[in-house]
Amino acid sequence: MTVISITLPSDLLSKFDEFMKARGYCSRSEAYRDAVRSLMSDSELAKAETGRVAATIMTTCDYARKDVDVKLTEIRHEFDDVVIENVHRHIDDKYCLEIFISQGDNDRILNLISRLRGMHGIQQVRAMFMPL
Repeated sequence: MTVISITLPSDLLSKFDEFMKARGYCSRSEAYRDAVRSLMSDSELAKAETGRVAATIMTTCDYARKDVDVKLTEIRHEFDDVVIENVHRHIDDKYCLEIFISQGDNDRILNLISRLRGMHGIQQVRAMFMPL
């Protein structure tokens, strides 16, 4: 197997270690491998949809990261052909929750999700698809 290294914030690593122990993983490596497999599986399921879809995309970021709002606005405008609604909420004065309701070509929506996942400052991205 190939050895890689990753950088994680200490609070995320602590949460991951707790998760790992609760789920019974024997090592961080096995837990990371499982997480990567799960992420790839979710991606493959999303790609399986074809044609027009409706999707709900949720993202979270740290409330203190004001630069993320600017980047999200730019992305919203870039994808205004598929983003039909957008909701921004504050969660416990620590997080921002951004919800995108989208409709259109599946490939275009997957491109939107990729752009969101690639943004610095975004902590999580979750999406749910429904064929139209």
